[in-house]
Amino acid sequence: MSGYDRWRRLRHAAMAVRVGVLVLLAFLSAPASFVSGPVGDAHAQPQPAGKVYRIGFLSQGQPPKAFLETLQQGLRERGYAEGRNLVWEFRSTDGSLDQLPQFAEELARLKVDVILARASSGATGAKRATTSIPIVFFAVYAPVEIGLVPNLGHPGGNITGVAVNASDMAGKRVQLLKELVPTFKRVAILSHPSHPTNAVQLQGAEAAARTLGVHLKAVPVRSADDFAPALNALRGIEGVLHADTPLFVTHRARLVDAVAASRLPAGISGSDIRRGWGPHVVRSKPPGFVEACRRVRGQDLEGREAR
Repeated sequence: MSGYDRWRRLRHAAMAVRVGVLVLLAFLSAPASFVSGPVGDAHAQPQPAGKVYRIGFLSQGQPPKAFLETLQQGLRERGYAEGRNLVWEFRSTDGSLDQLPQFAEELARLKVDVILARASSGATGAKRATTSIPIVFFAVYAPVEIGLVPNLGHPGGNITGVAVNASDMAGKRVQLLKELVPTFKRVAILSHPSHPTNAVQLQGAEAAARTLGVHLKAVPVRSADDFAPALNALRGIEGVLHADTPLFVTHRARLVDAVAASRLPAGISGSDIRRGWGPHVVRSKPPGFVEACRRVRGQDLEGREAR
């Protein structure tokens, strides 16, 4: 990957989060009169004086600390700070899907001003819980394909956010692992069948594998307790990938330990965990989130220098 391509990927990753902050601010500015607009294309309005906003945060698993810090920093820069005019209501599971409906209903009963929903599972849970409270989703793969919104240009109802192409991202991970070890012929991908985007991600990975002449074996897991047994049962496999879902993010340390013990080369999404990485574990997203934000924090969304 060239230096320019690396910089461009960093900039796009951080810009998506900055757009997400603006989408959230648009909801905070006028939640009662919300009119949905294109996904990822909302603009902040001046905040009413004296209003204290309550943001519900819904997530399957713990989100990366760097994301929360960057989100809160972005809100503070625009005049929204906890303890002054902002209250957070955090609801997150241990990586499982079981409690998400309950947590989504809790936020709806609290009548928060807006629900910030992480990943497809969080966004789906929030949508089922309320048709009136504005919902902003982020880190969502394939929102149209999973039925979250009818289309990206006009999501409709009370929901909008920032979308990611699940199929392309999954295929890229296969490509990156093949580039690292060109002799690979058989690769396993740990999948999470109960997650809404699992099927879409598998389709993208399988399409890329066929193009590259790689046999891809899907290995389903349902909890972090399945990581080590699933990897230990593999035979004739030369490398390992995983679907990008909150289960693997929340329990990434356990995933890394299981992969390292298996001695199989692997691609692990993200880069915020480093201790305990074995020599056979590689990152499928070389730049970290904090580094991406640091690269572009001096620019506004139109690319002009921030004042």
